[in-house]
Amino acid sequence: MNARDDILGRIDVALGDGPPTVDVPRAYETTTPAGLDLVGLFAERVADYRATVHRCTPAALAARIGEALATRGARRIAVPAGLDRGWLARTAVDEVSDNPPLSHTELDGLDGVITACAVAIAETGTVVLDAALDQGRRALSLLPDYHLCVVRSEQIVGGVPEALPRLDPRRPLTWISGPSATSDIELERVEGVHGPRTLDVVIVEHGGHARKTE
Repeated sequence: MNARDDILGRIDVALGDGPPTVDVPRAYETTTPAGLDLVGLFAERVADYRATVHRCTPAALAARIGEALATRGARRIAVPAGLDRGWLARTAVDEVSDNPPLSHTELDGLDGVITACAVAIAETGTVVLDAALDQGRRALSLLPDYHLCVVRSEQIVGGVPEALPRLDPRRPLTWISGPSATSDIELERVEGVHGPRTLDVVIVEHGGHARKTE
């Protein structure tokens, strides 16, 4: 068998026209070492990406969100339909609904967006959105220049293998590791090209203590 036949054979298998697929062993680590401070590690990695990290208790969440929005001068904010409106109780922002869906021009003209998340990954400093009602459609978190994302401490896992079982691959997943950024051939960093230029992550620590692995 030559390389061409091998490639075509693999395509046939993938399309279901060949023999049954072979199970691939997944021997990589799927758990996080015990005693690791997931919240602390996540906060550190998010900050490494030049995002701003805020940590607070549930009781202080609304005040912390209000402070973050005021600091950014964000007044007109896109708000997903299922977001807990209590989070905005200490703000004076103009809540802009995405129902009916805002146009791309309208989204681009807003000061920012606030969302929840589906899961957060400590090792990579990544938040994952899955278009649930408290997060909204993908365009909502990609077009405004500022994104404030609320992460509950129990949503933070150690690594990607632990995150995947919590996600539905059939949903539109958005993986966010810091503000949108890219580099040109001279390695000059440019932010805001493919998404928000500015990212605030508010970590809600239940009980006021950092979550550690068991």
